[in-house]
Amino acid sequence: MAFPEPKPRGPELPQKRLKTLDCGQGAVRAVRFNVDGNYCLTCGSDKTLKLWNPLRGTLLRTYSGHGYEVLDAAGSFDNSSLCSGGGDKAVVLWDVASGQVMRKFRGHAGKVNTVQFNEEATVILSGSIDSSVRCWDCRSRRPEPVQTLDEARDGISSVKVSDHEVLAGSVDGRVRRYDLRMGQLFSDYVGSPITCTCFSRDGQCTLVSSLDSTLRLLDKDTGELLGEYTGHKNQEYKLDCCLSERDTHVVSCSEDGKVFFWDLVEGALALALPVGPGVVQSLAYHPTEPCLLTAMGGSIQCWREEAYEAEGGTG
Repeated sequence: MAFPEPKPRGPELPQKRLKTLDCGQGAVRAVRFNVDGNYCLTCGSDKTLKLWNPLRGTLLRTYSGHGYEVLDAAGSFDNSSLCSGGGDKAVVLWDVASGQVMRKFRGHAGKVNTVQFNEEATVILSGSIDSSVRCWDCRSRRPEPVQTLDEARDGISSVKVSDHEVLAGSVDGRVRRYDLRMGQLFSDYVGSPITCTCFSRDGQCTLVSSLDSTLRLLDKDTGELLGEYTGHKNQEYKLDCCLSERDTHVVSCSEDGKVFFWDLVEGALALALPVGPGVVQSLAYHPTEPCLLTAMGGSIQCWREEAYEAEGGTG
């Protein structure tokens, strides 16, 4: 008789704190991995943007040029440029290597909450408290956006981009998905102000967090509610949520100092990871590995799975 196959090992969750970095830039408003997960960006309330190697704990460059706190940032697919947005209503395009401002796009009537590149990094999409998503051409000298998406009735809290779609979450309680190939707009009503939204890694679902302390997993095409995830606290701040690197777990910040992990299919809470005494302001999940970055106060924390051994010891 054949022996049963060994059960495949379940996905490991990042729960071992490897590093805490004091970023030295006031409150860290957002932390973001670059495209391959080797570097990260931190957005500071002191108007700076910083580029780090988070596993080594080394600061690589500081980017100065915003007039007010930086609220979000993203890296391009080829790591050559960055974009950022902030309280000065500006969207900034940076050259990574030189640290220079390449372009500064003005046009939003209020602070810029969220920025993303398209896949080719030819367009920056920015979402603002002014209820609009604006699309800026990185290669053009024109000061005005190439397109403005202004269907939202309240501020835009979150924008994500796939190869042919824009996903925008708004304080008006709706998630809007713009299908650029078809020229269509799809809207799903959640009801509570939306704080963050994202695509699943397989592109089939959207994850939405809102100020009723609930995350919802929606079928991208039908809008059907596939799952609800609760237990964390999110009633007043714009907090990040995401899916783990293999779409196995739903992950969210919380106002009670923890990061929550739920099993995507079961909906059960898998882990409440204590980060510290404050609000977990932001998080970023590595694109291919069980590695998590969290932001609290003026520092970021780097987490890996229990079995992980840092190269050259645990420095």
